[in-house]
Amino acid sequence: MLTVTATDFQNNFGKYLQSVQTGNEIIILKNGIEVARLISKEQSVSFLTDSLVGVLKNDYDDKAERALRYENTD
Repeated sequence: MLTVTATDFQNNFGKYLQSVQTGNEIIILKNGIEVARLISKEQSVSFLTDSLVGVLKNDYDDKAERALRYENTD
């Protein structure tokens, strides 16, 4: 993973685009704050899939936990 300033990214766009194509991830900072993350298309599909699985798993766990709380109210 590379971290670059917005100015550096703008001035060296081709270099960083090529880096992303080879599998690197780039974090872009503006005034020291992360404003963007650039990843390849292949990585984005995997990132979104992993994120969705995590969200669904957490949602499932929350529902199961709530159901257990309501079942034990006797």
